[in-house]
Amino acid sequence: MARHFACTACGKCCHGVLPLTIDEALAHAGRFPLAVMFVPIRAKAKSFTQAQKLGVMLDKKTALRVMPVAYLPKDAACPALAPDGLCGIHETKPVRCRAMPFFAWRDEADQGDLLVPRPGWACDVSANAPAVYDGGKVLDRDAFAAERQALLDQAPVLRAYAERLLPMAPGLAQTLNGLAAKPMGGEVYLGFSTLLRRLPDVDKTAVARTQLPVLAHWAGQGDAAYQRNIAGFSTEMERLAKAFNP
Repeated sequence: MARHFACTACGKCCHGVLPLTIDEALAHAGRFPLAVMFVPIRAKAKSFTQAQKLGVMLDKKTALRVMPVAYLPKDAACPALAPDGLCGIHETKPVRCRAMPFFAWRDEADQGDLLVPRPGWACDVSANAPAVYDGGKVLDRDAFAAERQALLDQAPVLRAYAERLLPMAPGLAQTLNGLAAKPMGGEVYLGFSTLLRRLPDVDKTAVARTQLPVLAHWAGQGDAAYQRNIAGFSTEMERLAKAFNP
């Protein structure tokens, strides 16, 4: 049965954490507070196949999604929204926004539940909206395919970063294993500086200097855990700026 969807441009879905590509994170370092999100995916989960392909293995039964993200409080609207509630960076908006409501970290056949309206969601899923999904296939594939290709292109870089990081941070692996065992799962956020240090041919000082005032803007917002993370990310980014600018 065909599923229908049309975005009503209400801006209600533009809240909280937003996955980015590495290139998008660097390009928008002056707009979004950045972090790296680790999400454990157990072997029995439907999304395990793509997590295994695009991410890194934590152990034989757990894959990790490793994603740069715009790290915003859960109730915070996207900083790129214009006063009228529409996207203010439409021409350069992230592939994640373009691919909505689909999610390329999942198999194409595992997208149907993403079209089920959620609380506060005003998108049109009635029969009057265009058909977008049928028989386990995304009908208009351009944005979905672009996001999948972007994930494939950056996968080697993120895999190498995670594989080097995890042995040096046994507490991180332990926390991720604990989250994987929970029915609802969970995620861990690390400072973007941990990834930035590993990116070749990037002016790390410039990115750090651009990111610091953005992190400062979000300091004191969100819940206590968010505030602690932002404070830690800022300290790490300050060190990175100094390390590459003697």
